[in-house]
Amino acid sequence: MKKIIYATARELAREIAAGNVSAVEVVDAHLDHIQRVNPKINAIVTLDADGARARARAADQAHSRGDSFGVLRGVPFTLKDVFETAGMRTTAAFPPLRDNVPVRDATVAARLKAVGGILLGKTNMPALAMNLQSINEVFGVTNNPWNHERSAGGSSGGSAAAVASGMVPFDIGSDMSGSIRIPAHFCGVYGLKPTTARIPITGHIPPLPGAIMPDRHLCTIGPIARSIDDLGFISRVIAGPDGINTDVPPVAWNETPTLDIKRLKIAFLPEFPDTPTARSIRAAVERVAQQLSKAGAKVEQCDPINIGEIRAVWKDYFPLLFNCMMELSGAEMPVKAAGGPGLSYSNWARVCDRRDKLVNAIDRALSEYDAFLTPCVVTNAIKHNHDLSGPFEIDGKLVESRYVDHYLFPFNFTSHPAIALPAGLDDEGLPIGLQLVGKRWSDERLLGVGAAVDQVIDGYRAPPEFAN
Repeated sequence: MKKIIYATARELAREIAAGNVSAVEVVDAHLDHIQRVNPKINAIVTLDADGARARARAADQAHSRGDSFGVLRGVPFTLKDVFETAGMRTTAAFPPLRDNVPVRDATVAARLKAVGGILLGKTNMPALAMNLQSINEVFGVTNNPWNHERSAGGSSGGSAAAVASGMVPFDIGSDMSGSIRIPAHFCGVYGLKPTTARIPITGHIPPLPGAIMPDRHLCTIGPIARSIDDLGFISRVIAGPDGINTDVPPVAWNETPTLDIKRLKIAFLPEFPDTPTARSIRAAVERVAQQLSKAGAKVEQCDPINIGEIRAVWKDYFPLLFNCMMELSGAEMPVKAAGGPGLSYSNWARVCDRRDKLVNAIDRALSEYDAFLTPCVVTNAIKHNHDLSGPFEIDGKLVESRYVDHYLFPFNFTSHPAIALPAGLDDEGLPIGLQLVGKRWSDERLLGVGAAVDQVIDGYRAPPEFAN
């Protein structure tokens, strides 16, 4: 195999299985690359090189005996530092957990290991996954591999930076309000926020170990990778019930279908109402819409989701969830919520009923389209700002940080699957990511749409500094 670094997970698994390269060679190549690249980026904050090499040797020995070692067959990966890993430090970037070493694996960690994946280490994030920048008191700041003066995003910033720069073929992130899609957009890689509950969140921090999970709608787990194909490949491994997380339905994750771009119907909006959005982002959405139309897709500019109604319901939903989180944790939150109904079960039931009606209406509207194309984030990778709640600049004007997830949180709230995919660079040479949204429970078809769209836009490219 000529090029190990920047190969996809499926390519590596195939080559190892064919005997064209060994698991030891693959792991060593990635560890050598990490040693060269990570000091400049600070994406991987816990590294188990000796353990990874030992597991690679075991994979090669199993292969030489003819034993099955699983579909990942010695492919290395990392995990966002929110996932419990038996015998490996898991901090969630939270100072009280700086020395926390779990005795069990999170479900996703256990499943990846069980099919031959080799865990190299953990990736950086903001404390308790609650910010758009990956800066914390425990491990410091993660730099963007395209420009070290820029943020890799949050909260899965270390995940996206590690994947973008070739340190690993994939990582698993989590997304409560854009935490997979923001870093994927900032770093120029692919990220999937699945339909809520398709992948179990067992072993995810927050909540803190032993605490009650207050949220059952927003938080999802999904892969970050350098290809659409890997998003589906990895999701098949980690999806499905685990006997612990009771919200996960017994629904198999199927192979991604191959779809003809000429048979697709796609809705798009270059900008949501009252959402300040960089010119380069709006232009990218319009350019891609034109490219898709030229390739034969039917493309319509419209709002199939009723973004105004989503915001109206969210205005009452979020304060209830926020107050519940504060009551259960007994601590202040790094974000604020004002107004909304008082914390009571009847108020919660009312707002959930409004949400249910909204979700069903969106599913009916999306039945007319194969996907909804939107911006991913309001701007490209922002400059490092240690004031984690401070404003950032869009086209020369300061914008409040609360706008960063305005294309993202609606689909956490409604549970719809969404993909971030790279679509070229702006004038400063920074990646631009776009978002595709599909119907709930249609994740595989959405990935098929994404693969078709990916054929007519720029797709992944390696950051120039680390391309060789």
